[in-house]
Amino acid sequence: MQDEPTPTELIQAVAAFLRNDIAPTLNGHSAFKLRVAINALDLVGRQLTLEKRSNAAERERLTRLLGRNGTLSELNSALADGISSGSINLQTPGVAEHLWQTTMDKLAVDQPNYASYRRELEGNRE
Repeated sequence: MQDEPTPTELIQAVAAFLRNDIAPTLNGHSAFKLRVAINALDLVGRQLTLEKRSNAAERERLTRLLGRNGTLSELNSALADGISSGSINLQTPGVAEHLWQTTMDKLAVDQPNYASYRRELEGNRE
């Protein structure tokens, strides 16, 4: 085990430095490229923080849904095959919920500020 700072903390520190100290000094295309780089760092930080938990939850849902064990990749392939063959569809118990939660977990990493995602989170708190 490594000492602190953690990889996530390092990524957050670099992103904050770029955002707060470097970005204000740039303009035009250089500023745009820096924003892209900062967004990439933020995304990797969210992946490191959220991916393990969301992958485990997705694998658990798929295991229940499909009634079999396997890796996340194997289970997703089995789900895709079932959808492709027509043996699994949105009326299959648990499918719509699984697809919705998987989408929400992916948005938490990829686009946590997406307006529709934020509205859905706020609606689920009620």
